Amino acid sequence: QVQLVESGGGLVQAGGSLRLSCAASRNIFSINAMGWYRQVPGKQRVLVAAIARGGNTNYADSVKGRFTVSRDIARNTVYLQMNRLIPEDTAVYYCYADDRGRDYWGQGTQVTVSS
Repeated sequence: QVQLVESGGGLVQAGGSLRLSCAASRNIFSINAMGWYRQVPGKQRVLVAAIARGGNTNYADSVKGRFTVSRDIARNTVYLQMNRLIPEDTAVYYCYADDRGRDYWGQGTQVTVSS
């Protein structure tokens, strides 16, 4: 099993930046993939960015060029650097891990971008 704890959300003005962190309860080197989803009220949770075990990354089209997913294996932590934020980025952001065929989720962290 993997426990995930997010941090770093908050309120920011449009054009600003935030960095989200996701700390895992164990070594992440062997985890198949980790990343971030986001969800707004009344809508499904959608993928924002992911990083695979080999280091490959993929992004939702809406965040390409603005967001960067990365990991620090020594710290068992995955990050989401969010730049040039826009109000449409407002959501609850969830860290996830795909480990041995099971999905694990953090508790979520609110990101609010004011115009």
